[in-house]
Amino acid sequence: MALKVLVTYTMKPGHRAAFLTDTAAIRPQILTEDGCQQYDYFASAEDENKVLLVEQWSCREAQQVHLTQPHMAGIRQAKEDHVEDTSLELYDI
Repeated sequence: MALKVLVTYTMKPGHRAAFLTDTAAIRPQILTEDGCQQYDYFASAEDENKVLLVEQWSCREAQQVHLTQPHMAGIRQAKEDHVEDTSLELYDI
């Protein structure tokens, strides 16, 4: 069963562009991971401090391995630098 992950980030005021720049550099590595079917960021048209990350993985195990990859340190740093709050939704599809 595949896994869809929706992550809503609330940015620190004025940090959205920097967050998207920082994560864009890491995204190509994530897309090459086993089981990654989608990994896309979407900037809200209504709230300048919101970003939605849509991930799809072939299975939960692939997503769990993803979290341990060395390049994820860059994502964690971007979140620390730019993100005020995070909400997460997981769906088996």
